[in-house]
Formats: sequence, C-alpha cells, structure tokens
Amino acid sequence: MTIRDALLNGRRRPKRRGVGATPASRGDGYEFAELRAYGAGDDARRIDWAASARSGELQTRVLLEETALTIASIVDTSASMNVGRARALARAADEALRAWRASATADDRYIAIGAGRAEAFDLVTSLSRARRLLPRGAALLVIGDWYDLASVDALEVVMLGTRLDCTALVARDPWHDDLPLAGFVRLRGAEGGRRRVFIGARERGNYREAVALRERAVRAQLGGAGWRTGILAEQDGAASLRAAFGVRA
Repeated sequence: MTIRDALLNGRRRPKRRGVGATPASRGDGYEFAELRAYGAGDDARRIDWAASARSGELQTRVLLEETALTIASIVDTSASMNVGRARALARAADEALRAWRASATADDRYIAIGAGRAEAFDLVTSLSRARRLLPRGAALLVIGDWYDLASVDALEVVMLGTRLDCTALVARDPWHDDLPLAGFVRLRGAEGGRRRVFIGARERGNYREAVALRERAVRAQLGGAGWRTGILAEQDGAASLRAAFGVRA
C-alpha cells in the first residue's frame, strides 16, 4: 500500500464519482472538470441547461474521476526548524515534503500553502488559508514543530479535521532522549534569546519529561480533532511520513 492508497481508502467523501455522479450534498468535494455532449446513460440531473441552450444540443457536466485528489502542504520554515543533533530538522521536513508530493499522480492537484515573500511563517495564518482555499475532502499535510499550536483557535483545528483529511508531522526535539549538557552553560534559543543556566541530572530529567509531555499533548489535541499524526524524525523525513500512514517503504 502507498500513501496515496491510504488517502483514497480513508477519504471522507463518497466513492461514486465520474460522469453523471450525483453529490450527496452541496460542498462534498465534487469538482467540476468540463462539459461534453450528453450521451446515453448519463445522469439527466447533470445536464447543464444554460450551456445546452447556447450550443443547441444537450451538454453534461463532467466531474473529476473517483481517484482524483487535491493534495496540499504547509511546512514550518521558522528558525526553530534549523536545529538538529546531526542535521537540521528542516532537511527531514524537506524529505517528507518530497515524498508527499511524489504520492500525487498527474490527475491530482497539488497546492503549496505558505507565507508570502515578505511574510515570516505563521501557523495561524497558514491554517486559516488552508481552510479557505482547499475544497472539502482535500488531503493536507502540515510539517513543523507546532510550538504555535496554543495560538491557534481550537475550533479552527476541529473544522480542518472535519472538512479535510489532515495529517500532522510533529518535529521531534533533537534532544528528546538526552540533553548532552552539564554544569553551567549559556543557552541560545533557536529563535532568539540567551540565558546562562545550570544543568545537572535533575535538569536533564526534567527536560526529557517536559519534551515528551509536550509531544504527547500536541498529538493528543490534533488527534482529538480528527487529524492523523506522526513524528518527524531528524534522521529520515520520508520514513517519518510513511510511518504516519502505516506504510512500509
């Protein structure tokens, strides 16, 4: 099974699509593709009467095929993604993004949702844009550290999880398992700020516990809103994406 197979198997819209297919309700993810001459067996409810009057013959609205997907992505480009033990988390994010884009076929539509040229990455703005721009049933992947999740309206997260097939890759803190520091050290934040602190066995234990707690809390909040979640491991972004979908290499 591939990532795309997993998306199709778990899609939240009706399976019956194609010429003459009738949506169960307005806004259920069906997308208009083109008009063509009415043929025997076509659903009469899909006749476009205005176009038929203009052309002088019956015209049928053609919808996207059952296997067509709208695939979108949001990638955190903030400075905190440039940290890493062996390499930057941003490199793993790029690998996951390339694997995500590679899952699309020629019939699919891919949309990258990001900040404008003069904008810094902002999770709140990016998620809001996704909700406005993406059709119902689209597959959205969000890759980042999710430090700004507390700033996002909880209802926005729920609305996205209900309307779209959402997947979140949560970047794992490079020092999740062990903080390789001891004694008095001067720490510099990934996005600014410096502080001199003492780090001993207790501090390392507290850090490890806090990092794990935050990771679980983020995944629990997103999972409770209907999102698929996974961990972005520094070592291999593509493998991280596959693991989120339960797909083998």
